[in-house]
Amino acid sequence: MVDVGHKPVTVRTAIASGTIEMQPQTLHLIQRGEHKKGDVIGIARVAGIMAAKKTAELIPLCHSISLDKISVDFDINELENSISCRVLARTHAQTGVEMEALMAVQVALLTIYDMCKAVDRGMKITNISLIEKTGGQSGTWTTTE
Repeated sequence: MVDVGHKPVTVRTAIASGTIEMQPQTLHLIQRGEHKKGDVIGIARVAGIMAAKKTAELIPLCHSISLDKISVDFDINELENSISCRVLARTHAQTGVEMEALMAVQVALLTIYDMCKAVDRGMKITNISLIEKTGGQSGTWTTTE
């Protein structure tokens, strides 16, 4: 791991997002809460939070950091038959929180896939990316897309 011991502790944030595309019938099941496995969005939210907390256990050279906040939000797009996930992660640390935000997005979307794969194996997870990061020596970074 990279030595971050000399870096000052600062407030650091990261915002990441991604999307899962599905059949209209699958989206309607999720929206109406009629999926036999339960509240797909609620369970995916908890999975995303748990994933952020375990990031350092899964990515070998990632620093273990204390998280001040993780928010996992979803936006349903009926026109595109998709659900977008947006995660905000915040910490007071010597290193950034980007990996935790990205991990949370991916696991939240994978949870939706896992819960719905029996009714829709053709779902597609796309556009996972870091949107913004703040704090640390490099300051603020925002995607240009």
